[in-house]
Amino acid sequence: MLGGVAVLLRFQVTNHASLQEEQELSLVVGDHHPERAEAVLPDGSVRVVPVVAVYGTNASGKSNLLDALGWMRSAVLSSFRRWDPNGGVPRRPFALRREAASYPSSFAVDFVVAGVHHQFGFSVDDDQVTEEWLYYYPEGRQRRLYERGADGTVTFGRWLTGRRKLIAELLRPNSLYLSVAAAQGHDQLSEVFRWFGFGLRMATDHDFPQRLDHTVQLCLADGGEHGAASAMALLRFADLGVYGLEIKEWDEAAREDHQRITQALRDALGDKVRIQQEQARRVRVEHRTADGVFPLDLAYESSGTRTWIGLIGPVITTLETGGVLCVDELDARLHPYLVDALVGMFQSPETNRAGAQLVFSTHEAALLGRNVRTELFRDQVWFTEKDPQTLATRLFPMTEFSVRDSADNLEKRYLGGRYGAVPHLDDELLRDMSVAFRHGGGREAGKTAEADEGRTPGAA
Repeated sequence: MLGGVAVLLRFQVTNHASLQEEQELSLVVGDHHPERAEAVLPDGSVRVVPVVAVYGTNASGKSNLLDALGWMRSAVLSSFRRWDPNGGVPRRPFALRREAASYPSSFAVDFVVAGVHHQFGFSVDDDQVTEEWLYYYPEGRQRRLYERGADGTVTFGRWLTGRRKLIAELLRPNSLYLSVAAAQGHDQLSEVFRWFGFGLRMATDHDFPQRLDHTVQLCLADGGEHGAASAMALLRFADLGVYGLEIKEWDEAAREDHQRITQALRDALGDKVRIQQEQARRVRVEHRTADGVFPLDLAYESSGTRTWIGLIGPVITTLETGGVLCVDELDARLHPYLVDALVGMFQSPETNRAGAQLVFSTHEAALLGRNVRTELFRDQVWFTEKDPQTLATRLFPMTEFSVRDSADNLEKRYLGGRYGAVPHLDDELLRDMSVAFRHGGGREAGKTAEADEGRTPGAA
């Protein structure tokens, strides 16, 4: 079933952002359910779930978990080509402890390429890569491809062929061996490198321009008729009042205006200002009424419409070719029915025939309830909580609890606090606030703020 499909088995991370101690997210099946699109290794030894949802309170570490996986992907793709050779490692370790920089950050991922289980991982500090390793498991037995030590020495297994030592000579302290090997065209390791580029896709607020361009490419003629038809079907399926997309090249005057404004902002605010990347093409959303079809610039559409359009490309490509799509806060701007339907595309064997996987963070408890089209089982639900002493994140699965699939009301139990990972709201603080309001605390605070800004109270 898998063939060349890239499937995620598990991900481990230590000392990244809120993830202080080692945390592991496993996508291996706990209980077999034939009604969902479980992918199976060719030897039948492992099944993996098609969907994993991560729940937790605000600031509990859900986004940091996916950010860690995205950072690992970026390190593989960029450490050799883009990182400053003398700039160390641009990591973000857990900062809420003394001497945080002295602790290395470690990442490891198990995945499947061409039907074979691989494990890749590395550790870094602020200056360099301190460890790196790659193993694979043909016929279920671990075989070393290479290992790298803190001194930069690379030890090779006899199963790794090609120009191994030449690649090692080009290795920098702050670049990964896998990144260098891919840049040098190493056939065997380039296949693993491509898993990070095409088998693992991220969808966050920071990469919307790239995701929008992905959707645009599907809609254009060079994306293929099937891709364009699928994109239009998903666009209209969402019931957004959208008829289609109008995609045109920017005219030169508009491009020059954008570049002039961008440069003016940089001159005024400095190079550190973050300016949204200019889209390669102008995208307008077409709406059909009784009077005809009217295109509107994407900027005038709702945030939900823009979010859905930006997801269409990655969703269709992942479902068609396989791989893993990680979405941060899937429910943030989409209606629960639409979120339910999207999850169902990956969960269903009818629409997910390539072993695709969806990993997402969410607050949408309705996905655990009985009034949804897509049922998530206990081995597909994970939680994040903050340790009250260290403020570090703890990641744990629903399978740690006694849960009966299809019998227990998971939504009610989650919202009732049976699994943790819900906020503890202190009603006493609300009462204190009410008392302050009754004594004019709110008015006095407002007067103080307005006075600080040099304004007359009540002035617009």
